[in-house]
Amino acid sequence: MRDVLLIALYAFLGAGGAGLLGAVALRILRRRSVAVSLAVVAAVAVCAMLAGTLAVAWAMFLSSHDLAVVTTLVAMAAGVSLGTALLLGRQVVRRCRELVGAARDFGEEGTFTAPAVPAPAELTALSRELALTSERLAASRERERALETSRRELVAWISHDLRTPLAGLRAMSEALEDGMAADPARYHQQLRAEVDRLNSMVTDLFELSRIHAGALSLSPTRISLYDLVGDALAGADALAREHGVHLAGGGVAPLPVEVDGKEMTRVLSNLLVNAIRHTPADGTVAIAAERRADGVVLSVTDACGGIPDEDLPRVFDTGWRGSQARTPPSGAGLGLAIVRGIIEAHSGHADVHNVPGGCRFELTLPAPA
Repeated sequence: MRDVLLIALYAFLGAGGAGLLGAVALRILRRRSVAVSLAVVAAVAVCAMLAGTLAVAWAMFLSSHDLAVVTTLVAMAAGVSLGTALLLGRQVVRRCRELVGAARDFGEEGTFTAPAVPAPAELTALSRELALTSERLAASRERERALETSRRELVAWISHDLRTPLAGLRAMSEALEDGMAADPARYHQQLRAEVDRLNSMVTDLFELSRIHAGALSLSPTRISLYDLVGDALAGADALAREHGVHLAGGGVAPLPVEVDGKEMTRVLSNLLVNAIRHTPADGTVAIAAERRADGVVLSVTDACGGIPDEDLPRVFDTGWRGSQARTPPSGAGLGLAIVRGIIEAHSGHADVHNVPGGCRFELTLPAPA
């Protein structure tokens, strides 16, 4: 037993010395190619075996013949090991270079194409992650382009819509200043109307900027949809009578929801005003609420004649106003964007789809706990 322990000790000392030298070599060569590192690892394995064998042979006083045989065997193993390590390192380096080239193209062209040749599992996983990142970046760029287009359209529409009331205000103020106004009281009334119109547009812009900046602060409380809809219908009644539109709210169940009452009143007001303006005289705008598996659904149905299918995905986009027939006489196409922003801030979602004779806007809110 003692001899075995001595052999193990001498073998460990010899192999440990080779391992320490290999660790130093790996540290010095850590910035070199992985093929060099693999060759060092193979050389350390063989040298450790050889050093341990020589240490044991010296301690056990093996014959020179036996020592030569062992050394020859170790040398053959070293050659095979080094050759295998270099071959593996060359393959890994080649795959790494191909991956580097694909990553370089990714940086220059914006799309990543994974190398077609087989690669180790780690490099394959890296290629897969780079491909997923490329897809996410492409989707992000597409969203950025869409947002930029939306911003440009919004700036153009806002500029146009602001120019009209400002021109009217200037003309009326100049007429009043020069004493050319035949009916000053009527001019003052028109001035007030134009100022209210500008104030409404600025308020919508401020609300939308808060939504986009994530600065919309909600104070949710438990409210009955029946009461919420009742208040919204009362607020829209005057506009509906002016346009000759009938309001129907009998289908609203007294379902409880946890929402910010002020913001939800704004949502319903925007939807009702939008529906009333696009519904012809003697038409009906109906509002209803029901419970579904995914939450509480509040809907507003108008008689606008429907929205073209190609426009349905853009209805809630900032600045969208659709065809000329659906363009309101005032506003900048911000109302529905505000609706979506407020509903999403309540962890819900807004949808729209066509129904016979018109379209239906549906607001899905999570059911209260």
